[in-house]
Amino acid sequence: MSTDIAPGALKGRTLLISGGSRGIGQAIAVAAARLGANVTVLAKTDRPHPTLPGTVHTAVEAIEEAGGRGLAVVGDVRDEESVAEAVRRTVEVFGAIDICVNNASALALQSSEDLPVKKFDLMQQIQLRGTFLLTRAALPYLRRSGSAHILSLAPPLNLSPKWLGAHPAYTTAKYGMTLLTLGWAAEYAQAGVRANTLWPESTIATSAVRNLLGGEAAMRKARDPQIMADAAVRVLTASPAPTGRTFLDVEVLREAGTADLSGYGAPDGIEYDIFVDEPTSRRVD
Repeated sequence: MSTDIAPGALKGRTLLISGGSRGIGQAIAVAAARLGANVTVLAKTDRPHPTLPGTVHTAVEAIEEAGGRGLAVVGDVRDEESVAEAVRRTVEVFGAIDICVNNASALALQSSEDLPVKKFDLMQQIQLRGTFLLTRAALPYLRRSGSAHILSLAPPLNLSPKWLGAHPAYTTAKYGMTLLTLGWAAEYAQAGVRANTLWPESTIATSAVRNLLGGEAAMRKARDPQIMADAAVRVLTASPAPTGRTFLDVEVLREAGTADLSGYGAPDGIEYDIFVDEPTSRRVD
């Protein structure tokens, strides 16, 4: 990958992202906007949530403050009509779709016997159905782009018993996103559509980590969402453009020459993310 991103590297290109009203999704949208991209955000959050910051509208404000053009579409990535409307409005306003980012996701880590079926269904519908619907609807425009990219926030396929047995329902949903994306890389290779996944090495300081994975103590072991945003725009602007790869954020940044990751937070040392094995040299048996 190239080590430097030229100013305006995404100028004139249009990015469509699911679930970008806060957290990692918003960070990626804003990072792309700083490089000149047009960004459509498809998300359900039309009004402020009592405990979660940000809406689809505040996300677009941040995109425009960063120098890009933004479009808010209130809708559900699971709903075919919502997705079709997001694609239609994106093309109507910006004239094209060059990048599709599958960011929307649901998290439930209960064991198979404890997980409510409605949570199982929610994860499969958002991660699998939503990723498929959004990408499928965008593909006719991606094929015309000349610089098309599908980027899914999904993990490497770690098939160790540790991860297969931890929370099979969530694992199935996230690995399904990865398999779809690698499948598109192969299916559309001749059409010039690149497709890759990106996943964080560490937990990321989002509301999900605070609310579901351990509160403020967990946040002190989580890196800032900006690390995923910086890695994402490097993948999206890389030359030659990669495809069919499953990246960790730190791999992307280190390959680009960023050795010091201390600026991304985690003052108490990182907590390795789900599906990421801690290096053997750091383990204490």
